[in-house]
Amino acid sequence: MTKSNRRRGRKDRLKEATEDDTFQPVWPGVVAGRLKPLLPDEVTLVEETALSLLSKLGLSQAIPSMIEMVTAAGGALTSDGRLQFPEQLVRWAIDGAQRGFDLCGQLPDRDLKIEGPRVHMSTGGAAPGVFDLDTHEYRDSTLQDLYDAARIVDKMDNIHHFSRSVVARDIEDNALMDLNTAYACLAGTSKHVSISITEPQNVAEIAQLCYRIAGSEAAFRARPFLTVMVCHVVPPMRFAEEACEVLELAIKAGFPVQLISAGQAGATSPATIAGSLVQAVAETLAGLVFSRLVDPDVKAIFAPKPLVADLRTGSMSGGGGEQAILMAGAAQMGRHWDLPTSSIAGITDAKRLDAQYGAEKTLAVTMAAHAGSNIVTQAAGMMSSLLGVSHAAYVIDNDLLGNILRTIRGIEASPENIAADIIADVCRGEGHYLGEKHTFSRMKSDYFYPEIGDRRAPRDWQDAGAQRIGDVAREKAHEILNSHFPAHIPEDVDRTLRANFDIRLTRQQTGRPE
Repeated sequence: MTKSNRRRGRKDRLKEATEDDTFQPVWPGVVAGRLKPLLPDEVTLVEETALSLLSKLGLSQAIPSMIEMVTAAGGALTSDGRLQFPEQLVRWAIDGAQRGFDLCGQLPDRDLKIEGPRVHMSTGGAAPGVFDLDTHEYRDSTLQDLYDAARIVDKMDNIHHFSRSVVARDIEDNALMDLNTAYACLAGTSKHVSISITEPQNVAEIAQLCYRIAGSEAAFRARPFLTVMVCHVVPPMRFAEEACEVLELAIKAGFPVQLISAGQAGATSPATIAGSLVQAVAETLAGLVFSRLVDPDVKAIFAPKPLVADLRTGSMSGGGGEQAILMAGAAQMGRHWDLPTSSIAGITDAKRLDAQYGAEKTLAVTMAAHAGSNIVTQAAGMMSSLLGVSHAAYVIDNDLLGNILRTIRGIEASPENIAADIIADVCRGEGHYLGEKHTFSRMKSDYFYPEIGDRRAPRDWQDAGAQRIGDVAREKAHEILNSHFPAHIPEDVDRTLRANFDIRLTRQQTGRPE
């Protein structure tokens, strides 16, 4: 066979393989959980200490309905106002917690199975600032920025879930901001959305918004596509009263909830990694008890998210190894109880899309994901220690997360994958694997190919303009924002929403005719 014939044969086989092979190298819900930074006796110690803190110390500032429910279930209120949770009650909450449920998208093909150590990547952050695509400077974030972030994420295959990433600082009224935050997120992507709600009285209107989008209250309760994130504690070991009221109302309205404890090591939680972890676990479990007392069938996500400070300055340090190992430990505790679990990872301290950004984000996200966190929030877009978001970063992070998901998938050693018979055939034949059907058939199924990551030779890269990856990402972000206006909310529903709610994004901003 001539060299040219061999080339034509390889091209034909490559075409055949890429047309026929639909199996992807990564997917939402890749199974993880092999990383276990805590030894078995350390897991036991964390568990026992957390349960002891809950039963003996308890938490202060519980709201009346919580006190009534917990004491009726065997808890106690001390003379100094601390609500104690007996071990038996906490174990009841853990053992009976919902597992294996879907976080639904507005479209069924966007559903996420929250089960075991299946991993999904998410945004998040509630940043007050945006790293502007055009000026490359930080500015206050707006409602438009939030909608734009959702639109970009809607197009990113490896960002599976959209958690509200910036604050709409151009809307001052809390109720109006909560409502428009929900609308901007839900209009911008059909993926599952998570938001927080600032005040209890705002829950009902957001519930009504979701019911209208779903078609009815019953339809939303059957397939809830929005989770309410609640920081139900003000560490150390105190409940946030308004947040607990939000939590109770959200559960009753049919929302899944994410139970978040976010103490800062050395300030509102112990300076040691182990101490910070124990406190966060205890505080989050208290929220789980309350949630299940409100509704035993609640879809609740265990989300201890303690943060780390640079003790020289007191400022948050989300990009360090301490944060990475802390989140891996928190994820391991979630896996220990087989609870639906969320971790915070990817909150790099970098201010730009530079080497620090990539190194810190990769370290933290990889560890939380390999430890089996079901939803890794802040994994995309977030920078500057939670103070800023870059729309271009979502595009870069889509590649980064794809590579991380590929490492989670692992090696998959099996007789078929080891392919000893192929090795023997090649060694007796041409001496290389380039022309093998086996090679072509695995190109799509076994290898992740970055969308904007550059793998060209230096000369080819220079001849094409020598663009930095940040510039390539900005171009891609602009392309999406200029062309992608999701229309999964039907036209008549959108007009009905605007007739019944004070929606501040204009129809023109969402790509619809006035």
